Amino acid sequence: MKVQTSPALPRGLSFLAARGGLGGRLYVGPAGIVSGKTAAAAIASGQAWSLAGGPLAFSSCSVLLREDDQLTEAAAPFADVLDWSEAEGADVARHVGGLLSNLGKARPAFAGLDLGRPRVMGIVNVTPDSFSDGGRFFDVDKAVAHGLDLCAAGADILDVGGESTRPGAEAVDTDEEIRRVVPVIRALAEKGIPVSVDTRHAAVMGAAVESGAAIINDITALSDDPRSLAVAAKSGAAVVLMHMQGEPGVMQRDPHYGFAPLDIYDYLAGRLAACRAAGIPSDRLCIDPGIGFGKTVEHNLQILARLGLYHALGVPLLLGVSRKSFIGKLSLGEPAGERLAGSLTAALLGLGQGTQILRVHDVAETVQAVAVWQGIKRAGEEMPAPAQ
Repeated sequence: MKVQTSPALPRGLSFLAARGGLGGRLYVGPAGIVSGKTAAAAIASGQAWSLAGGPLAFSSCSVLLREDDQLTEAAAPFADVLDWSEAEGADVARHVGGLLSNLGKARPAFAGLDLGRPRVMGIVNVTPDSFSDGGRFFDVDKAVAHGLDLCAAGADILDVGGESTRPGAEAVDTDEEIRRVVPVIRALAEKGIPVSVDTRHAAVMGAAVESGAAIINDITALSDDPRSLAVAAKSGAAVVLMHMQGEPGVMQRDPHYGFAPLDIYDYLAGRLAACRAAGIPSDRLCIDPGIGFGKTVEHNLQILARLGLYHALGVPLLLGVSRKSFIGKLSLGEPAGERLAGSLTAALLGLGQGTQILRVHDVAETVQAVAVWQGIKRAGEEMPAPAQ
């Protein structure tokens, strides 16, 4: 599906509402993202809206209308989009108003962490075969030491996984996965470190939370194991819902979408609804579009170019681009350990679209890049007084 651009916002949308609603048809994302004094002035004048309650604001909107196999996009200033939605009738105004509210509202703390600044999640793979560092930290003591090193380098969260989910990976028995991750999680959590468990199995989720994990990070968005929703709800843990097409063993064979950013948006909207119905409130939920999981290079680029769209779902956004294969494919074919520059580039692009959490291997380098990014944004807020 190709995106057709339009010079004007769509008209006559009341018929869409009558045909079953606007969800999955009409989308609104942020555009014209600004920061510093510019953002403050635009918000004060009603010409912009805060982006997820963070340091950025958006002064324009991208409006996408999907009808069957046709996708049309138009852009307009924030105030014009409000006027247009009201002119289109109550159903359109209600739908667009809800999306704009989600785009703008501040996110509550996630697993006890204030999201007023970007957070870095460090990766601890307790596996023999992960794509980037497989085997280096398979030993419990080495994994714990690595986690402590990542915290010393500035990681806010540690994501501990005992099953590789690289393309072509085979499933791991849940008892073995528990054996791998629980001692590591317990040792790190006992030191007061916010720990996430990277798993798609309900038994592992339960054991990990009992051992101190504060976050469940599931590449299947709690859909793979039929017990996952109930276990996650009862646990009280925060949850990251990731999108993946297929499963790790075959996900890269022939991934296909109508239009990847919107297909993933709709999937995540459905999983958020399923979680709420199961008793997991929104303030415990976070989403991840799943870069590299059942996606071609082009799909990944389409998603990265429209990351801001996912803020309309109203929950925090996590981005995992660290050392992903698309970086090497866009460059000179570098192996995973030589993709730092590309990883940082994609991570900073994510920050520029309001991403709250970055999941990374290279914590020290990412923390430095985030600090520079924040410093530049803060400098923009301090304007010298005009000369007398």
